[in-house]
Amino acid sequence: MNKVVYDLWPELDWIDNEELKEKTARVWELALERSVLSAEDLNTIPFTLLCGPDLKVSFMAHKRCVVHVALESGKKMNEFFREALPVNMDTLISGAILADVGKLLEYVKDEDGNVVQATYGKYLRHPFSGVSLAEECGLPPEVCHIIAAHAGEGDHVKRTTEAYIVHHADFMTFLPFKSRLVV
Repeated sequence: MNKVVYDLWPELDWIDNEELKEKTARVWELALERSVLSAEDLNTIPFTLLCGPDLKVSFMAHKRCVVHVALESGKKMNEFFREALPVNMDTLISGAILADVGKLLEYVKDEDGNVVQATYGKYLRHPFSGVSLAEECGLPPEVCHIIAAHAGEGDHVKRTTEAYIVHHADFMTFLPFKSRLVV
């Protein structure tokens, strides 16, 4: 496994299936190869362009938080509903790690070094480019579904339990920033 990717994502160790873990890491390797952003950039750029220039939460802080929230939610779902609504934890973690990987193709830096949406990103948002990268690396449809359905585009499809968990983990760690009440 690529050390740069593993340094970004120690949570890869939470995936028990070695093949799935390797393929998940490979998607990030491929995205970094194709992106103008570096691994270091991901620890400094804002996680979204929708909250204005004052947002101080980095892309990786947000993404790792989403994975942690998804993990804990999946554990609780299995604790309380295992028989009626089992959660596949490997699928959940892989999908949570990959949900925003497409942003590496959606974003570029302008002449001042600020991250902006690329022309590519205006036509193909990150759920689409993320699925494309994941399919290229051989990820199963269950994981690709999470990537595709984690954002607003997923409101038009029937989500799996794992996709619901990642969707809500993502939005509960985004919407408070977007709609923050300043008093």
